[in-house]
Amino acid sequence: MNAAFDADAIRARAEAAITVALEVGRETARFRHDSDPGSLAVENKGLQDFVTIADRRAEQAIRDGLLSRFPDDTFMGEESGGRSGEGGTWVVDPIDGTTNYIRGFRHWGVSIAFVVGGKVEIGVVYDAAGDKVFHAVRGSGAFKDGLPVHAAATVDPVNALVILGHSRKTSFDDHLALSRRLHERGMDYRRMGAAAIDLVRVAEGAADLYYERHLNAWDMLAGALIAEEAGAMVAMPPVDKLLAQGGPVIAHSPGLAGEFAFILDIEGLAPVAI
Repeated sequence: MNAAFDADAIRARAEAAITVALEVGRETARFRHDSDPGSLAVENKGLQDFVTIADRRAEQAIRDGLLSRFPDDTFMGEESGGRSGEGGTWVVDPIDGTTNYIRGFRHWGVSIAFVVGGKVEIGVVYDAAGDKVFHAVRGSGAFKDGLPVHAAATVDPVNALVILGHSRKTSFDDHLALSRRLHERGMDYRRMGAAAIDLVRVAEGAADLYYERHLNAWDMLAGALIAEEAGAMVAMPPVDKLLAQGGPVIAHSPGLAGEFAFILDIEGLAPVAI
């Protein structure tokens, strides 16, 4: 770890991020409720205006909440951009699962990661469905509202539940082929549309796999750390590469490692310490 970020410095940032994620997540949920975007036609420009305002408001609130406390940190957000710095960098998706958020499907959240020296030191995810905050500090376990969470102990694929993401940047035929292969092994699967939340579902043992071939760093880093600290096996490219160009992520319960090894082969990855 960078010498400027000892355990106390990381702990202080984790506590701040938890507070900010909860406050911004709840305010973003209120904003949707009060704005009633469901009354807008999907094609209506007013809907896009609503999305833009919601995203920007949330990201600005996160930026202000974190940088007011830690002004020397750098900030990289989905809406405002930015670059990682030599010190610590906050990597933020203010509303992960934007389409779900618009439509009132409560599978969306706020994702905040803190990266130092190419390592994710803190991951915080606000889960709108349960009004809960998941968090992890590297090496210290994973928690949901302060209580420990653990990856599932599933060993039989017939009992497995998997979540698959899909990006339009990748082949839909490949996505279908993967779905078929998992189906033939007896697994049930979902596509939910919010990577950060999908990853914490693996962390809390509600799902046994989350895999998507291409995500941006702000979509995955916080949830990936939480999943790994909960005991899941996680594979993704190096953090610096993800910050620059995005990439795949795989997180799964350890008892099914043999079932999901072929996905690692597809991506040319191995489980890594985030």
